[in-house]
Amino acid sequence: MVVAIGLADRQARFDDAALLLGEELRAGSVYRLLAEHGDQLFGDDYFADLFARSRLGRPTVAARVVATVMLLQAHEGLSDREACDRLAFDLRWKAAAGLPVGSGSFHPTVLVGMRNRLRASGRPRRLFEDVNATARAAGLLTGRRRVLDSTPLLDAVATQDTVTQLRAVIRKLLAVADREDAELAATVRAVLTRDDDYATVGKPPCDWDDKAARDALVDALVRDANAALLVLHGRELSGAVDEAAELLALAAGQDVEQGEDGVFRIAQRVARDRVISTVDTEARHGHKSRARTFDGYKAHLAVDPDDELITNVTVTAANAADRDVVEDLLEESDTAGEGHGTGGDGDAPDPVTVFGDSAYADGATLDKLAEAGHEVFAKVPPVRNAKGYSKDEFSIDSDAGTADCPAGHTAPIRIRRGGGGLARFTPWCLGCPLRAACTTARSGRVITIHPYEARLQRAKKAQRDPDWQQNYRNTRPTVERKIAHFTRRAWGGRRARCRGQARILTDVITRAGAVNLASLAARGLHLTPTGWAIA
Repeated sequence: MVVAIGLADRQARFDDAALLLGEELRAGSVYRLLAEHGDQLFGDDYFADLFARSRLGRPTVAARVVATVMLLQAHEGLSDREACDRLAFDLRWKAAAGLPVGSGSFHPTVLVGMRNRLRASGRPRRLFEDVNATARAAGLLTGRRRVLDSTPLLDAVATQDTVTQLRAVIRKLLAVADREDAELAATVRAVLTRDDDYATVGKPPCDWDDKAARDALVDALVRDANAALLVLHGRELSGAVDEAAELLALAAGQDVEQGEDGVFRIAQRVARDRVISTVDTEARHGHKSRARTFDGYKAHLAVDPDDELITNVTVTAANAADRDVVEDLLEESDTAGEGHGTGGDGDAPDPVTVFGDSAYADGATLDKLAEAGHEVFAKVPPVRNAKGYSKDEFSIDSDAGTADCPAGHTAPIRIRRGGGGLARFTPWCLGCPLRAACTTARSGRVITIHPYEARLQRAKKAQRDPDWQQNYRNTRPTVERKIAHFTRRAWGGRRARCRGQARILTDVITRAGAVNLASLAARGLHLTPTGWAIA
């Protein structure tokens, strides 16, 4: 079998785009950097491992060209077709890819296939990791400080209401059953009672201003869903049918409840971890604050504040807590293609100084980071009471097992089975002159002791230090600037270009690599006889 391998044409030509543009290709731009050093960054074998087991061989598009297009696509926030058009008609792209003026482009499906192969490879983050490896070779990313934060990543689908979801999942089940098992599909259709063949998309006709009509529609949809699930129960189902059945059960149960009259109605609540679309079942409702909500995912970033480069990225559903991915963000690769953490291959990350907002300042996270040797600069939010003295005005000694109230009374801490405890000041509250300013409870003041109270108290004491506050104010805003760079382009930065967490993560990784590469270009990254250097 003959294997076609795409090789970069390194023969200098009079019609090279880089030669034609000359100084018009702006110094300090990512296009100039790729035009001058693309061969060193992306050799012909850069993607060779992705095709090692392919019986079809490798595509005839050179690795440098594909890698350049992927990074510039992320840099400019383009679709696959737009990126391929840029390569065909934009001289800057041709120069960056090392192509002559008259060269053509390739089909957008090449990019789709490359991303799929990257996800399945042993090094799916290579475009990002190798840019950072180049930065380290140039003397950057040597600091031991990291700033963490997240930003909303809006999904690429429409958020669906309950009726739309119920009808869509029944329709999907029928479509899958038609393809996998025609007899099963006929059996399911026989138990459906609504005058609806579930063949068209969207909502069924209904008088949406009539509450009784809406309730009747929801009840009929849920009964059809339950009838279909009863047919499927206990049967041997193929993978696709089983997946559709699970989604049907979820949609039928997350938003509706049965009243005392036996009628199913939309519940007046939002289900925990609610699936918001049957098209992208991993997207979720999220919020950055009580007033600011969004649908989709979160992009989480770790940034080196000294060099203002992204050191790691990951993606979660929108309702995931920022603290859940702290350990993932602190893991970094030392060199291109080697190592899984800053401590070396397979080792835990070396201790760093971590900066973050209050989302990273819960007791469990602070304790976990401290146990791993990290120093943490994250603001523990104050405890607020509706009335009376807050808990922060009590002196708590976890080692001694006591708590002192503002009036100077000392109460023992009674340990609870699940951790933490309670400090009751009942004996002293009756005649206390501060009672009116402390509590309105008949039994007197009771404060709850957190399981990680000692860690929280140490953190609160540290953050009252002026030096701590100055260090936090000087360092923490770095991640906000980098997030602004990251989300400057809508597609791939602020809005997802595709569906599903795995595919979105691939885009986010590439976007982070493009942001870092642009930053290195602006600093004058260049190759010397002794290696990479910054101007």
